[in-house]
Amino acid sequence: MKISKLLSKILFFAYFFLFIQFVYAQEIKEIWSEIEKKEVTNIDINNKENNSSNITQLEGVKVKLSDENILVEQNLDNSEILLAGLFDPDDNDLNIDMWSKTDGIEIKKLLKKIQSKKLSSFAERLMDVALLTNSYIPKQNFSLDEFENFTLDYLIQKKDFDLVEEFIQKNSSIKDKERLIKHVADYNLSLNKIENSCSAIDSLNLITDEYLSYFKIYCLITQDKKNEAQLLFDLNSEIDSLNEFFVQKFEVLMGYEKNNFIISDENILYFHLSHKTDENFLYYPSVDSEEFIWKYLSNSDLLKNVNDFNLSNVDQVKFLEKATSEGIFEEEDLLRLYKKFQFEIDDLINYQEVLKNIPDYEGRALMYQRLLLTDNLENKLLLLSKLNNSFENSNFKKSFDDELSKFLRKIDKKEIPTKYSSFYQNNLITDENKKNKIKFNNEILHQSKVLNYFLNKQSLTKTQKLADNLLSKMKKDKNYSFNFKDIILLQSLRADGIQIDQIDEFSQYKSELNPEFNKMIENRESGMILLKLVEIIGEKELDELNSETLNVIIEIMNRSKLISLRNELLLEILPLKV
Repeated sequence: MKISKLLSKILFFAYFFLFIQFVYAQEIKEIWSEIEKKEVTNIDINNKENNSSNITQLEGVKVKLSDENILVEQNLDNSEILLAGLFDPDDNDLNIDMWSKTDGIEIKKLLKKIQSKKLSSFAERLMDVALLTNSYIPKQNFSLDEFENFTLDYLIQKKDFDLVEEFIQKNSSIKDKERLIKHVADYNLSLNKIENSCSAIDSLNLITDEYLSYFKIYCLITQDKKNEAQLLFDLNSEIDSLNEFFVQKFEVLMGYEKNNFIISDENILYFHLSHKTDENFLYYPSVDSEEFIWKYLSNSDLLKNVNDFNLSNVDQVKFLEKATSEGIFEEEDLLRLYKKFQFEIDDLINYQEVLKNIPDYEGRALMYQRLLLTDNLENKLLLLSKLNNSFENSNFKKSFDDELSKFLRKIDKKEIPTKYSSFYQNNLITDENKKNKIKFNNEILHQSKVLNYFLNKQSLTKTQKLADNLLSKMKKDKNYSFNFKDIILLQSLRADGIQIDQIDEFSQYKSELNPEFNKMIENRESGMILLKLVEIIGEKELDELNSETLNVIIEIMNRSKLISLRNELLLEILPLKV
């Protein structure tokens, strides 16, 4: 062991010497780079014009190719610095200066307000476009670092790891790349995919974060590069004192010490190291344990069998409810556990009174058993509604999503009482519906084949002809009444240049925008307009918005020429899908 450590020390100082030489070489390189930049600046403008055939224009940056050297002229002010992103502005009818005319102070205020909300699916879609579109930074009161911090915070909060990895690949030079890499590495480790974590960390050329340094050392050990791991460990220990827990685990992993049984759940790396250095690792999470602990225990097959649960132990039952909500246990397992509770016949008959005097988890078991004994449709829907509310009130909403939908799918939609129609619609699993095709019905304007225009399957000319025929037919039909959905469809067609005759119902749904929106539309502040739309929609899904709000949103999109995003919205709320 001593010989190994001595060898490591020698390698450390050799590495340190080479590191100093590298830094010195980089400094010399930077000096020559500065000299070259000054020479480029002094090039005669007339010479550039004479060689215009060799110049390529790249969004404000002129690049001249001369042999193997690339000379760059950068006369850019701060407002022409590009933000990191994923989308081309043209993809969503935006422009590269979508933020340029908006005061950065106003953008920051609105972003901070939105950050506190759990956005609905379409609001999140608009937020993606707003923050992840390549564009110039605002001209005033908003630095590049500030904007990128908002973007990274949003990506991390969103927890869409495929999106994060795509963002890293397309924006490798972002300043705070380490924060995203840590996010990806932790996520993969919670799934017990250490190779994926190490692959993400290996993409970093330079690591300054202490936690990622420890992660890198561990990766080198798993990759059978113990000499390099020891070298990096020594380098870090020379720079600063190391975390005592990590030092002890490092000694075990390197084979210097025997296994130890110290456990830390401070972060996912320490928790993983606790597991890997203890052959008899045993850990009982609580209801309040961090999400990464649940994921790791589940993906490492370290959770107890559901059949071993003690029904008299409140913590164990709530443990299972929390685990089910996190997707670790199956909903069917939770419901099977509820069936094991022992209730008297009177308790089941008078369940509403009994619920007032028992704990919430026991109440859920009682309602579930009563549900299984119920044949009456209205009573069944009442119990499903109460059971669902109980899960929501305990923050275990996802513990009953799939099973609730299964119950509802067994009920004929035509038999649903009116007072439960909203509950029925809101709790059916909708993923299948999104995959289904649109069913056209030319007897109803907003379900007609005019919708092909919003699917980009129909030209303006053909749409004009079809709209004329349908409107002529429906105006002659005295029983046909133009509803709100018909009107927003016609207003959108009119905004795109299709001639629509005046219809009385237009005035009924006329929307007057406030002066703030009028000003933003005139100034083409499309970035800020997107954020305002996100604020309006907020946590509500599109089918939860009233007609007045939807009308305002469509009017703003029509006038701002946000056609692609408007079409997405219309295709969510207008057609019938089968």
